[in-house]
Amino acid sequence: MRSSNHLIGMLNFLTFLLSIPILGGGIWLSTRANNTDCMSFLQWPLIVIGVAIMVVSLAGFAGACYRNTFVMYLYLWAMFVIIALLIGFVIFAYVVTDKGSGRPVLNREYEDYYLPDYSGWLKDRVASDSYWRKISSCIRDSNACAKTGRVVGGFPESADMYYQRKLNPIESGCCKPPTECGYVYVNETTWNPVNSALATNNRDCMRWSNDQEQLCYGCNSLIAYVVACAAFRNNKRMDNDEPYGETRMEKSRPSWIQF
Repeated sequence: MRSSNHLIGMLNFLTFLLSIPILGGGIWLSTRANNTDCMSFLQWPLIVIGVAIMVVSLAGFAGACYRNTFVMYLYLWAMFVIIALLIGFVIFAYVVTDKGSGRPVLNREYEDYYLPDYSGWLKDRVASDSYWRKISSCIRDSNACAKTGRVVGGFPESADMYYQRKLNPIESGCCKPPTECGYVYVNETTWNPVNSALATNNRDCMRWSNDQEQLCYGCNSLIAYVVACAAFRNNKRMDNDEPYGETRMEKSRPSWIQF
């Protein structure tokens, strides 16, 4: 019994130490929140998570090491609530993302994503102009599109090589124009129009810009995420063939939603 108390105490001490950089990160972001929408968007979730972990860890540590039954009772209830919330979140995330998936594009390895394929709650949430502004700010800050550049044999990759890449939803939805627009590939984030008549059939064709601060961030694209805005920083997941979900993108068949 005593060894189990020591084990619980040690685990909670470690989680307490973990909460310090999380809380510190939230506080640091709050001092810089006026710089970008991304920092303002992330600060409070980090602060709340950091405080919650710290309080629960202290309760578990005190209850186990000082054999305080009442504190341990509160700790167990807190853990029960946290586990229940996590299970509920996983179920909720599965429900709102289960309906949508990428659709194949002719002669392309990557897929396009369509807003009507996803749940109404997710569409409305991400289609919110204020919400998307914060997410797109985070994508810009992470240089997600700039990181798509590749050099093969000392030269930028060719269009054929690019077409055979498996792009994640951010790279496909924000870093290149819609496939149906007929833009000519120059490099991963620079595309030149070839037929202006095609552009009139898809408003996203007119929204594309070679300005590296604009690109297709203003396109009617849908970014899917399971863990709030952490997904946009998880580009490496594609290397493991893990699903990202949806993008805030309507490539071949846009729904014509205006932002």
